[in-house]
Amino acid sequence: MLALICSLVAAPVHAREVIHKGDVVVVPLRGEVAPSLLAFLRRSVKTAETNEASAIIFDMNTYGGRLDTATDIVNALNQTKIPTYTFINTNAGSAGSLIAIATQHIYMAPVSAIGAAAPILPTGEDLPTTAKEKTISYWSALIRGSATRNGHNPNVAEAFMNKDKEVKIGDRIVHPKGAVLTLNAQEATERINGKPLLAEGVADSVPDLAKKAGLKGNIARIEPTGFEQIAFWITALAPLLLLGGILGAYLEFKMPGVTWPGVISAICFALFFLGHYLAGLAGWEVVALFILGMVLVLIEILFFAHSTIVFGVVGVFLMLASLLWTMIDRYPGQNFFPTGKMLAMPLLNMFIAIIGSFIVIALLARYLPRTSIYRRFALMDSSPPGPSLAGVPRQFATAIALTPGMQGTAVTVLRPSGKARFADHVVDVVTEGEFIASQTPVTVIQTDGMRVVVKSAAQI
Repeated sequence: MLALICSLVAAPVHAREVIHKGDVVVVPLRGEVAPSLLAFLRRSVKTAETNEASAIIFDMNTYGGRLDTATDIVNALNQTKIPTYTFINTNAGSAGSLIAIATQHIYMAPVSAIGAAAPILPTGEDLPTTAKEKTISYWSALIRGSATRNGHNPNVAEAFMNKDKEVKIGDRIVHPKGAVLTLNAQEATERINGKPLLAEGVADSVPDLAKKAGLKGNIARIEPTGFEQIAFWITALAPLLLLGGILGAYLEFKMPGVTWPGVISAICFALFFLGHYLAGLAGWEVVALFILGMVLVLIEILFFAHSTIVFGVVGVFLMLASLLWTMIDRYPGQNFFPTGKMLAMPLLNMFIAIIGSFIVIALLARYLPRTSIYRRFALMDSSPPGPSLAGVPRQFATAIALTPGMQGTAVTVLRPSGKARFADHVVDVVTEGEFIASQTPVTVIQTDGMRVVVKSAAQI
């Protein structure tokens, strides 16, 4: 298990260490355009920018994939602050052509193709008419803007996905209406009026591209780890991991001496931070912030529970801030304070986790103390040091006719189960969820057969 965790952490760290200032970073984009590819690309771009690489070359060979993922990749590439190149190593089909358009320079292998980005259903069938029109309209605007930003012909880019788009340069019709545009290397590099139609040149390999583009830095390659896919699923399950971490911590405090809730909580939070680290969304500084917050909360509980709430409030704030900060997708060079768009998904995940926790904790506080399993665990730690209660006869409500309003004293710590003394009788009791210290006056608030529910007399 330790070796697996070390390998998970080591892979992206190694990628950062081999890149130096001025290097040309090569990022392979192979296979289906899917969320796992997005996680890898995002991490690679941030790694290259953080280490001040001179350029990024995307070594592409894909037939396409999901348009929603392509949207996120295009947005990420359009935020990149260093020069970007695409080397089309055989294929840049469908969504791949849209990604290539989002880079500033395009080179193609001698036998390669780019285009045919018309949206279709996962089954390969055409979209329904209305959905198709809406999708093409949206993507036409997006790809035209991306092409213009990166110095490409927006009409060529739009023709990749819109069969009704005619490409005309001067008096020459390069591509008529009626079919989506696909270009091979020779067509894409054809010069019309002194400018290439799309690609700047033909290259045999990445080193050949670097030579023809005049890139002087050493070539450093970032390879995808075997855990990019795992990182995606972990980040997608962020609300559930937060929910599990919060509930595990709650149960750990409610059942002292029972370690499995604390273990589950630690695993959930560890997976949460590890997944976002592997996805390139966070560094280890957020983990340090979370641990600092947790230490302050423990200091509040152990030393200042009845005098101040400053440590607890600050600790909770730091923990929530670290969890929120972990989910924010920030690129090097962006403002320190996140924008509303950057905060939207992290806040939604946090809201879901917190509301879900409140609901589940309320249900646990009400119903869990009634279960035999919970009472068995709780009573394992309920007897304080001192005279044994073994010789004291245990009584029940029916035996001594306890009624709501009767006063007694807690004999053991009620967490929430324990024992209380009423007159000369020691009775098994339970609270509504709160802890009550030994020797605290208590009042019966409810009896249900052999079950006696009490509350601190000071709260009545």
